[in-house]
Amino acid sequence: MVTHSKFDFAMSSSFLESPNMRLPQRYKTFSSKTQYQMVLDTLHKLQESGFYWSAINGKEANAMLANEPIGTFLIRDSSDTRHLFALSVKTAAGTKNLRIQCDSSSFYLQTDPKNIQSVPHFNCVLKLVHYYMSQSIGNTRSGSIYYIQSGGQKIPLELIKPLSCSLSTLQHLCRKTMNGHLDISSRIDQLPHPLKDFLQEYDSPI
Repeated sequence: MVTHSKFDFAMSSSFLESPNMRLPQRYKTFSSKTQYQMVLDTLHKLQESGFYWSAINGKEANAMLANEPIGTFLIRDSSDTRHLFALSVKTAAGTKNLRIQCDSSSFYLQTDPKNIQSVPHFNCVLKLVHYYMSQSIGNTRSGSIYYIQSGGQKIPLELIKPLSCSLSTLQHLCRKTMNGHLDISSRIDQLPHPLKDFLQEYDSPI
């Protein structure tokens, strides 16, 4: 359960001290310092990603994805004040908006409370997105694809391409490419410190 704590003030002051961080439209309380730090780190990476649309609502997300191909998606702030983020994705049955739920140490896609333990959990929203992207491409025969329950239908969740809201720098594009190489993590300690720090600030290939 999320409870009121001293991290309310920590959240607001941290955002105000950084000119590159956008204040959320609401404040959230946290159950622990671990949860607070996880959300802060995730928000920083989302703002670097180029496909975090911040405070747009579900209707606006639907309009932006309406003419995009199936599998196009974006991350935005959740319109439900109980949650921080939402995933909007164009599916075969139109645009669907999925809450990204957060517990004390992880993020996971909305599901039946009875199935929470069986749903993959991640300490960053970008890791969650990357996982479902890998489930979407060329993997439909394995039976491991995730399905959305909507109006009595089971709709396959395909995450193929993020919808960009900003242009990425050449440095950031190179960083994502390097993160996509599996052997980088085993060799990162051999890199110069500035490059090592730059890669660790954003450790996702998307």
